[in-house]
Amino acid sequence: MTVLDIPAATDRLELPPLHLGNITVDTPVVLAPMAGITNTAFRRLCREYGGGLYVAEMVTSRALVERTPESLRIISHDEDEKVRSVQLYGVDPVTVGQAVKMLVDENRADHIDLNFGCPVAKVTRRGGGAALPWKTELFSAIVRTAVREASRGGLPLTVKMRKGIDDDHLTYLEAGRIARDAGAAAVALHGRTASQFYSGTADWSAIARLREALPDIPVLGNGDIWSAEDAIRMVRETGVDGVVIGRGCQGRPWLFGDLMAAFEGSSQRFRPGLKAVADTVYRHAELLVETFGEENKALRDIRKHMAWYFKGYVVGGELRAKLASVPTLEVLRGLLDQLDMESPYPGADAEGPRGRAGTPKRTALPEGWLNSKDLNQEQRAGIAAAEMDVSGG
Repeated sequence: MTVLDIPAATDRLELPPLHLGNITVDTPVVLAPMAGITNTAFRRLCREYGGGLYVAEMVTSRALVERTPESLRIISHDEDEKVRSVQLYGVDPVTVGQAVKMLVDENRADHIDLNFGCPVAKVTRRGGGAALPWKTELFSAIVRTAVREASRGGLPLTVKMRKGIDDDHLTYLEAGRIARDAGAAAVALHGRTASQFYSGTADWSAIARLREALPDIPVLGNGDIWSAEDAIRMVRETGVDGVVIGRGCQGRPWLFGDLMAAFEGSSQRFRPGLKAVADTVYRHAELLVETFGEENKALRDIRKHMAWYFKGYVVGGELRAKLASVPTLEVLRGLLDQLDMESPYPGADAEGPRGRAGTPKRTALPEGWLNSKDLNQEQRAGIAAAEMDVSGG
């Protein structure tokens, strides 16, 4: 793996370790939970490059309480993961409380995050995800219950959210205050509304406003961090206590090495040639086999990573297509061996946004959701349907 000194404004960023209750994160960087991405295999790859807090895939509280096999897989951690971080999604205070109690009683986590940022229609149309903080009483009840149960085991509980449903229905400032008053250890804000999905530009000024509104707990910023330089700029523009990395690390687990270097004042950055990328892809696939215990399932999973890993590299359309449908480790090895292993890092073509941004759209919501901050009887009866899946999106 090539490590280069990149000319940049890399004077040391004086950002102290992130303190979440009794947990200290020396490098104030958090891997955002991403469904189907941040499993044990990918978290291991990221950890090997740099420090931070690495959060597992989001899991619904109902699935966890029902102990479905997939939910138990999602919350599993490698033995050497120093902080076992789990993100829960839920819409019912009782069920969320039961899920947190299970994690505490069975010693399955060291940190719990609550997700109120999911913009996916199947979740918001039932009142979950980024739609839920609009109902302030429900939001408050969920956070209070979860904090109470987590505190029984001394676990810090954090909250991740978006700006709101759309620009006319912002929730982040009120939700941030509610979370703080309920005892949350930190709040993370993705600077987009649900209606933006991942399109457009993240509003870092909203992150700065939340930081100013909550001077007494850590505030983390999320959105449009594609490089270490982006992270430095966010910290300087918003005053956040740490950054949350989502799509920016897809196909680039070495981004966490860049981030750690940047926060230590080093100008060194990972700039892998094609051989290093190929080696990482193969190792990722091997780790997925360990994670799932099935080669077929692991190779189906690695396919979605191919476009991210090889973004900007000279690979060729036919080979890209074969990599995107690779069936076995043996075939993967043969396809990777066809690459030009002397091909260097392609520069800017490999940088920047990755993953699907989607397009702005009206957020799907339950009937009459925006008419009041309180749940009506029909909404109260129907919202539990938002927890039907193992993962919220």
